[in-house]
Amino acid sequence: MRQFITIAGSAFMELIRQPVFLLLMTTSALFCVFLASIPYFGFGDDPKLVKDSTLAVTLFAGLLGAVLCASNSLAREIRTGTALAVLSKPVGRTTFLLAKYAGLATALTVLTVVNLIACLLASRMAYDAYGNTDWLALGLFTGGLLLAYAMGGFSNFFLRRPFVSDAVRSVVVMSALAFVVINFFDKDGKVQFYATGVDWRVATAGLLVLFALWILAALALLCSTRLELISTLVVCSAFFLVGLMSDFIYLKLGGASAGGPWYAETLYAVLPNWQQFWMADALAAEKTIPLRYIGPAFGYMLAYVGAALALALVLFQDRELS
Repeated sequence: MRQFITIAGSAFMELIRQPVFLLLMTTSALFCVFLASIPYFGFGDDPKLVKDSTLAVTLFAGLLGAVLCASNSLAREIRTGTALAVLSKPVGRTTFLLAKYAGLATALTVLTVVNLIACLLASRMAYDAYGNTDWLALGLFTGGLLLAYAMGGFSNFFLRRPFVSDAVRSVVVMSALAFVVINFFDKDGKVQFYATGVDWRVATAGLLVLFALWILAALALLCSTRLELISTLVVCSAFFLVGLMSDFIYLKLGGASAGGPWYAETLYAVLPNWQQFWMADALAAEKTIPLRYIGPAFGYMLAYVGAALALALVLFQDRELS
């Protein structure tokens, strides 16, 4: 267990030290807030468009993060010989691979938490044709991220600490702090009842998106046992696009709620069904996402992640590392 925790912690720290991770986290969060600051002329559906768009940004940023982090965590270490050096010690390949996934999933969780904070803030900032931009929220959130970068620069210059990892920690803290402070005030800067206008259903929808990203992380790690970055991105993107159409493909192959041909059932089981985790339609219809839905979705995620990691272990067992 100590070996597992050590490798997982090392993998997590290595990932958050990557400049691309910090850049992806910051730009996706700022883009979510920016989407709530522009008029859409959506005939009253502007807030719904904002929530849908911010969740899509969170999912897309997670896809890129999963591929980049998996390739950096596993494929690069295999190529450079770092994996061979670790496995030359009394560490099994199973422990090594599962620990790498734990570190990758934790890094994706941090990325999603920051984006989810931005999504919740965007749900409060969204306005229709009769509203206006929430400049206070936009300014405070942007200022918080800039202050986080300044804190990372301060620790790097005066304390000789790594800039990127400290900046990532600061971004997490400052984005959460900015969200708390903003929700004490309305758009005009007057004190209001806390979190007025925030659609907390976005938090539940974001949790389901995180489940989907954990599946993508397992698929990206599976690909990284044999492929490099670009190839992993292509394969994961293909799984993502085809998984969006899994219900349609199943019906076209003759499947139905009562069952279908064996090949339709098999393909439907192999393809990840992202619609199980996409609740933007429920948010648009002003419906509540029941908590009893979280359990089956979590079980589906565990089953798919387990299958993907089992296949990854099979491919990694006979992988030449020298």
